Amino acid sequence: MSFTYAPSMKAWLTLSLLDGVGPQALTRLLQHFPDPNDALAADLLTLQSIGLRPAALDIIQRYQQGEILLGARLDAVYRWLERPGCQVLCLDSTEYPALLRDIPDPPPLLYLQGNAQLLHDPQLAMVGTRHPGPHGAATARQFARSFAESGLVVTSGMALGIDGACHQGALDAGGQTIAVWGTGLDNCYPKRHSALASAIVEGGGLLVSEQPPDAPAHAGQFPKRNRIISGLSLGTLVVEASLNSGSLITARLALEQNREVFAMPGSIHSTQARGCHQLLREGAHLVETVRDVLEVLRLPIRAAIEADTESSEAAHRELTSPPASPLWPLLDHNPVSVDWLGEQSSLPVERVMQELLELELDGHVQHTPHGYSRVA
Repeated sequence: MSFTYAPSMKAWLTLSLLDGVGPQALTRLLQHFPDPNDALAADLLTLQSIGLRPAALDIIQRYQQGEILLGARLDAVYRWLERPGCQVLCLDSTEYPALLRDIPDPPPLLYLQGNAQLLHDPQLAMVGTRHPGPHGAATARQFARSFAESGLVVTSGMALGIDGACHQGALDAGGQTIAVWGTGLDNCYPKRHSALASAIVEGGGLLVSEQPPDAPAHAGQFPKRNRIISGLSLGTLVVEASLNSGSLITARLALEQNREVFAMPGSIHSTQARGCHQLLREGAHLVETVRDVLEVLRLPIRAAIEADTESSEAAHRELTSPPASPLWPLLDHNPVSVDWLGEQSSLPVERVMQELLELELDGHVQHTPHGYSRVA
């Protein structure tokens, strides 16, 4: 799909690049001035009358008086727009995604790299902790694969852990995924996901940010981008999350946006499951299979997806089946020492250590300062 940039594009970009004119101020300006050029030229009394904060008033006045020069930054954006697949979408564009426009604070500008048509396709947001348990990332990847095969676009935040696993799962299926960044699209964060970002674009996916391309990582931007993840999507699935996880912010934003919220249950012994359990207590839909989501969203359940769900469940059973190790019955969630395991099992210490190493590599046990215990 090709996009035609309106003559007002420079004014849109200028307003967005003025530090102090945030999304809320920009949206307020554009509600009052349909043409952003009029907003840039408005006098102080008019700007005050629409309720702009002092910081925004000051920065616009300084720009009007020639104290702030944005030529270099504008040129940088225009150079970025010359790259294949790069474009900017303004809130007043007919191509702006309808679901996102409906949220209370839609981003006035979206910087896009990749297949922009995906913005209009049915999406499911999948989010979770950056530090998943041994099965969390695998489960997220399996489910994302099945959702992608069902025709859903998998949307997430490109973070380490669950987010990255969800993007990869969609790519595994040859499906589509959208990564919403908290940085500019020239500054991949985290850096180790640079290859994943390239794979998303090359695979027909899309990178999205409301920040200009050169914007660096800033802690305050990541919670803000969560509203875009949920706002683009029909619903949000939290795979694994602690009580202080940013994923819960995304889930609550989804509720405020009148979207569905889903959560996967986990072990009562896992701190990374408590956020999901909290969401379930608050009324989120419990998810054990892909079908649980598709039915709530009233999306077609294809025979192939039913088969894939069965295979995912089989894989999950394989992951959670008791290990064959002779030490497994002796282990629980209370740490025990190697010597104690040797005494109870009558195995030599070398064999005990080998068994523990294999269990740890398979994600079944963890080594703590107090000994070895089951993970979940």
